[in-house]
Amino acid sequence: MIWWMALWMAVPGNLPLWQRLFSLDQTLGQRLVGILGLALLIAGVTGTLLCILNWPRVLRPVTSLMLIVTALNAQYMWQYGVVIDPTMVANALHTDLREVRDLLSPSLLLSVGTLAVPPLWWLWSKPLAYRPFMAQLARNVLGVVLGLLMVVVVVLASYQGLASLMRNDKSLRYMASPLNAVYAGGVLAAEQWPRQMRALQPVGEDARLGASYAQQSRPPLLVLVVGETTRADNFMLDGYARPTTPALARWQAEGELVNFSQVQSCGTNTQVSVPCLFSPLTRQQGGDRTAEHENLLDVLQRAGLAVLWLDNQSGCKGVCDRVPHTSTLALQVPGLCEGGECFDDVMLQGLDQRIAALDPQRRARGVVVVLHQMGSHGPAYFKRTPASHKPFQPECRSNTLSDCPAEQLVNAYDNTVAYTDHFLDQTLQWLQTQARSGSHDTGLIYLSDHGESLGENGLYLHGVPYSFAPRQQTHVPMVAWLSPRLRERSGLSLDCLRARGAEPISHDHFFHSVLGLMDVNTQAYQPALDALAPCVASHEQAAELRG
Repeated sequence: MIWWMALWMAVPGNLPLWQRLFSLDQTLGQRLVGILGLALLIAGVTGTLLCILNWPRVLRPVTSLMLIVTALNAQYMWQYGVVIDPTMVANALHTDLREVRDLLSPSLLLSVGTLAVPPLWWLWSKPLAYRPFMAQLARNVLGVVLGLLMVVVVVLASYQGLASLMRNDKSLRYMASPLNAVYAGGVLAAEQWPRQMRALQPVGEDARLGASYAQQSRPPLLVLVVGETTRADNFMLDGYARPTTPALARWQAEGELVNFSQVQSCGTNTQVSVPCLFSPLTRQQGGDRTAEHENLLDVLQRAGLAVLWLDNQSGCKGVCDRVPHTSTLALQVPGLCEGGECFDDVMLQGLDQRIAALDPQRRARGVVVVLHQMGSHGPAYFKRTPASHKPFQPECRSNTLSDCPAEQLVNAYDNTVAYTDHFLDQTLQWLQTQARSGSHDTGLIYLSDHGESLGENGLYLHGVPYSFAPRQQTHVPMVAWLSPRLRERSGLSLDCLRARGAEPISHDHFFHSVLGLMDVNTQAYQPALDALAPCVASHEQAAELRG
């Protein structure tokens, strides 16, 4: 039974892998040899794992789980072109009910029914064989030995061809089901378990407010908008031909909004990018791999500022755990919330009251509000925009993206970008009102967490391992709007910011740029990673103050 299960998972369960191998630029003979070698290798390793687990109360549940995972892997790799690596498994483990609902489709039921139901029925219809412990152990050991022998023979016979395949197409190593999920789950557990046992490392314990707060007539109010799945390729300010950001273009033409056109994300999914965005570590230092350190919000709060996180997404990924935060999931605002989720405009409802409820002493010094968008979250792009904000028609209204004509898919996605433009416009108008009333010196920074693939090279959605991710998933939009009073207290030159808008920057700069803008002094601040610092009018004096 074990080897039949292993063979089933290795052959029908890996149809996307075989399709990928057939698409490679090789002769038919090379393709068939590659498929045969990989199929035997996958079956050998899978069978060996099942032999280790071949105990009466263990084998059937574990095999059932592997069969279901294999079927799900096949569906999502086939439909969206994704691969299964540790970050993709982490995303799956943190998926909420709304995201699960968006991924359900008839093709998913068909895939699971075809690839999982027949072997599951056969597996559970076979009677269990109960043997004495030593007899069962001997049987398991024999199976493991035979499985390893099979793996060794296959590797020796086809090493050159398999090694060449893996070198030429690194994504293949993440497509072999169910081993990809087993490996990714093991890596994730090995990374996460030690972290859970270690105390959170403090950051910026020396944080204090700078000289600009000593004689301030009114406190700063900075809004940080964390975009979701917006790619720069479809952002009109970054050269896209369609009018996806007309409101932001108007703000830019009026002179106070600066667009940053060459911004690189830290990851290709929210689970990595959001913590990395707020991390004191750069991607190279491990900001994309660790949540062991406190983050930007902790430092701002420690310095004495009021901090608030509003979430219209599936959570802050641990970033907001130690500051005041709230979610829109339970809200039911007419016209803005339906079907268990809300449009992003809901975060502006009652925002004044939410800020007023923060600690008054902190609020008097300054406020930083983070708005975490639903943005362009797929695959159900059409759900992210109200009927009144769909300028591009007809739009794809399916979550099976490959079934939609390319132009309709782009329309649905562009509508989400246009709605983000509307949301930012509303937020900027609110901030401008705050500034004109004399209550705050206001500013806004918008930055997307990662990009998205819309069918280029057969890829959809996001989450491709960063080492070979397409630029559509890593090139993200960013804009900044700073009121005259905030620029004055920060010593920033607007002309300089505009001139530097095309300079390459990344998520690595966010932590330090916000600290610099909010004039928070700490040894954690690195001037070299402050994207705004070169535009401080008295740069040397500012660096000395922030020491």
